[in-house]
Amino acid sequence: MKVSETQVSITTEYIKLEALLKHAGISETGGQAKTMIQGGEVQVNGEVCLQRGKKIRPGDSIMVAGRKYVVR
Repeated sequence: MKVSETQVSITTEYIKLEALLKHAGISETGGQAKTMIQGGEVQVNGEVCLQRGKKIRPGDSIMVAGRKYVVR
């Protein structure tokens, strides 16, 4: 099964994981993003990440619900 990949653009050096989930439309609210992260539903560069404030930089990839998001 091929994983769909979506490009997510940021204009800063980094974005916090919780903010990225909202920015990319993966979560509707910060509370929903927090729940997804704390529930182990989010992978950063292939590893489950439980840190809401993790700095995500261009080149990093996020995997949520079988969809891959690549930060540019």
